[in-house]
Amino acid sequence: MFEILGYVGALFIGLTLGLTGGGGSILTVPLLVYLFNVTPVTATAYSLFIVGLTSLIGAAAYMNKKMVSFLTALIFATPAFITVYLTRKFIIPAIPPELFSIGSLTVSKDMFIMVLFALLMLAASVSMIKPGKNDEVKGEIIFNYPMIIIEGTVVGFLTGLVGAGGGFLIIPALVILANLPMKMAVGTSLLIIAVNSLIGFVGDVTGDIIINWQLIAVISFLAIVGILIGSYLSKFIPGKKLKPAFGWLVFVMGIYIIGKEILIKI
Repeated sequence: MFEILGYVGALFIGLTLGLTGGGGSILTVPLLVYLFNVTPVTATAYSLFIVGLTSLIGAAAYMNKKMVSFLTALIFATPAFITVYLTRKFIIPAIPPELFSIGSLTVSKDMFIMVLFALLMLAASVSMIKPGKNDEVKGEIIFNYPMIIIEGTVVGFLTGLVGAGGGFLIIPALVILANLPMKMAVGTSLLIIAVNSLIGFVGDVTGDIIINWQLIAVISFLAIVGILIGSYLSKFIPGKKLKPAFGWLVFVMGIYIIGKEILIKI
């Protein structure tokens, strides 16, 4: 029963990505943990592959429309993919199984990852709920190199730690720090997410994590089908109206994870 819900959820993730241009991938880790009984550390690894592959499909559509700035992607992604690879290869394995205790509550590695992920979900939900800026035509692309490097490093670390793409951080950074129009920022973000996630997954493949290729292949396939359906439906359904509603879903999910991981264990 839970697996069937998981497969439906995978289709929904892709559908949301196709309809709204982002956000759906943040549900991948909770789906793997709570519906497929995958451990949080392994789920973040699987999520990197699923998010990376689906983002690559999405980026290809933007490339066809010439809405991807490859130079911007290269400048932003370089510090990001170095950081995400190092995080998956060295930092994640170095985190001890039990971190610390507060009274009767023991904070484990799995709990830490899920709570951090929930906080990331809450931050992402806010960016989806609040109204977006208009897609105004911008001038020449100008790079704020120091801030781009810092932002790329932070995104790479978070992507490596929790297995999320970080589009809600990347898109505003590209608009503000590289002066990109919104639509081009979305396309460029998808390419950056794809590169970061897949390189981070390489860090897991070369490590000790055992990969269930059949599971991630099925979920990836369903997510891609969802993206294709969502991209078609987006011609008839405005994503701007759906994104706030999905943002509230992500917000509720984030609160649920915090409650499940902390409150019921106190």
